[in-house]
Amino acid sequence: MTPGDDGREQDREIPIAVALEYDPRGPFAPKVVATGKGAAAEQILRVAFANGVKVREDASLAEILSVVDVDSEIPLEAFAAVAEILAYVYRVNGRLGELLGGHTEKGTQ
Repeated sequence: MTPGDDGREQDREIPIAVALEYDPRGPFAPKVVATGKGAAAEQILRVAFANGVKVREDASLAEILSVVDVDSEIPLEAFAAVAEILAYVYRVNGRLGELLGGHTEKGTQ
């Protein structure tokens, strides 16, 4: 909390984190596997960083996905944004071809 101009304390922005799982060879859309706010969000990020998981910051998308039940597929309105993020993650990991249904850049499937 920080003091506001009127002497009252203002809420700091509470961090939100959402973890997704996706199998590009499977028939299902990406699904939410973890979500949290505050300390739980920080823990999700710590686990991601410790495991070398690429993280993208998108507050609007995190807000939308944070209300999706864990183990549920992402909503249709989030598909385009999630597809962009997945393409980025697979590209930086040298696996964009796998996402597109072909071969990985590091070898074949």
